[in-house]
This record gives sequence, structure tokens and C-alpha cells, in this order.
Amino acid sequence: MIFRVWIALVLLVWLTPHGWAAPAAKRLTLGEALAAAEVAHPDLRLAEADRAAALAEQEAAASRSDLSVNVEAGLRQARPSSGPDASLSDNSLRLSARKSLYDFGRTALSEQAAKATVEAREIGLLETRERRRIEVMARFFNVLAADMQFVADNEFMAVAYVNADNARDRLKVGQISATELAELESRYQNILVRRNASQARARLARAQLANAMNRPGQLAAELEDPKLTANNLTLPDYELLLPVMQEHNPRLRTQSALLEASRQRMEALRAENSPSLDAEVEAAGWSREAATRDNLRAGVVLTWPVYQGRRVSAQLAREQARFHKLQAEADKLVMDLAEALLEVWAEVDQLQRSVRAAARKQVEYRD
Repeated sequence: MIFRVWIALVLLVWLTPHGWAAPAAKRLTLGEALAAAEVAHPDLRLAEADRAAALAEQEAAASRSDLSVNVEAGLRQARPSSGPDASLSDNSLRLSARKSLYDFGRTALSEQAAKATVEAREIGLLETRERRRIEVMARFFNVLAADMQFVADNEFMAVAYVNADNARDRLKVGQISATELAELESRYQNILVRRNASQARARLARAQLANAMNRPGQLAAELEDPKLTANNLTLPDYELLLPVMQEHNPRLRTQSALLEASRQRMEALRAENSPSLDAEVEAAGWSREAATRDNLRAGVVLTWPVYQGRRVSAQLAREQARFHKLQAEADKLVMDLAEALLEVWAEVDQLQRSVRAAARKQVEYRD
């Protein structure tokens, strides 16, 4: 009998959730896990890449009014319409510079659209960082919950093992029937399956936490249960929290910035039918002199697109469709976030008002 109890104690002590991980010098704290959320996780790198692309687009929009300088060299043979019937060299070398003076708002509107996109991507990067912290916290508490479930199932398994083993001796002396022994052994096997499943879930939870911390394969052995003193704060009313969420939620702010960028792009497309005013300077050298050629000339060029087919109208229609899609997504996001806030608010309110007190009474009863 003492030997069986010793086996049960060994099962409780050694078959713990951290049996698959190397012993750690100290327990992993929630603060240390959250600090790892700032590491260059793939999610963060994706958000940073989106921001870099938006910054590049902003530079491209601003460059529309930049000075452009071109060098053109030509090797040609020409036959004059009058004079000797022979081909002559008509080579040329030209240096031209062109600078936009005024394009009636096209460049400015494009820059504003690009700037709004950059703002959206920067807010998106902030949201990604916050989501990373929330994911790490969720994975951290998942491990704690999985460990508690494993400890409970492990204790049930140890008790069921001792009961089944004792039942075999009782069967030999005729104290129980073979049917009762089979029932106890079946119960032990069911609890063993449940215990092994709990162990697998605890390991999976540790792997998910390691991935969330950008440490794949580095499974934490033990976690320290954090002191969540902020959970005792008074919960504000839902009606007070809703406008705060709508004003500061990163996803809503990102959507608003994307909508503003789409508005500016539509205005820029409408301005494509406006004229543009450019300054142009050209210096040229010719191998064959002619009276109609200039070695140096400068001027101002007014370009007015009278007809461009359906190119601008098609681009404008596409941008309008994109704008309406963004607006619909924003409206749906407002409803989804309000519903999610209400769900979380109700859950926290229930926990503070009744679930905690009931849990304390259950603990007292179980003790």
C-alpha cells in the first residue's frame, strides 16, 4: 500500500507541464513576456514594410514637380532637298531641363493623399504593436490555465490509479466483483486519456506563447502568476467607454486616414483635366548648321489636356468604388467594435459582481 501511494506521489510531482522543457533559472513573468512583444516579429515587419511603401509613395507624389534634366544624342545621315546629291552627317547633342511651375493642384492633392496613407500606415503599425501585446498576454494566460487544468487532471489520474490498483487486491480476497474492478480500470483509462490531452494542450499553449514572443522552439518551463491589481478598479459605464473607444481605437483611426487618402486621390484625378505650366531650357549642338536651328532656347510651356479618352474617368470610377468600399468597412467596423466592447464590458461586469464571489465560495467548499 505504501509503495502504491509513493507511485501516486511520483506521478503528481514529476509528470508536470514543464516536464518537456529545460529547467529555467527563474519563472517567466508577464512583464518579461510583454517586453518580447517589441521584438521584430513578422507581424511588425509586415506593418513596417507597409509604412515604408507609403513613405515611398509620398516621395513619388512630391517628385512630380521636381526638375528633370535629359541628355539626347543622335547620329543621323541626311540628304538635303537642294544642293549636292550626297548624304551629310546631321548629328546632334542636346541638353534639356524642364520644371513644373504650376499644375493647378494635381501635385498638392497627390501629396496630401500620400500623406494620409502614411498616417494610416503609422497608426496601423501602432495597432500591430498593441495587438502583439494583447496576443502575448492571451498566450501567457492560456499557459497558466492549461497548467492548472493539467494539475487537476494529473491529480485525478493519480487517485484513479491507486483506486484501480487497490481494487485488484480487493478482487483477490473477494471484496469486489470483476465488474466493479473493470469499472474502476475503465475510469482510470478515461482519466488518463484526459490527463494526456491536458498535457498536450499545455505544451501547445507554450509553443504558441513562444511564437507570440518571437522565440519559436524556446518553451518556457514555468510561469509566474501575475498580480493583477488593476482588475479591482471600478468598471466605468458602457455609455462612457463607447465614445472613448470610437475616438482612440487604432483601427478606426486607420480607416479614417484611408478614407481621407481616397478623397484626396479622387480630387487629384479630377484635376487631371486641368492645364499645367512648365519652364523649359534647352542647349544643343549640331554637326550641320541650319538657319532654323537654335543652340540655346528657353521658354514657358502651357499644356492643356483637351481630350484624354476614358483613362481619367475609368481611374476616377475605380477610386470611387474603393472609397465606397472603405466607407462600408468603416461603418461595419464601428458596429463590430461597439458590439465587442459591450461583450467585454458585460463579461468584466459579471466577473466583478458575481463570478469572483462564487469562485471564492467554491474554493472554500472544496477546501
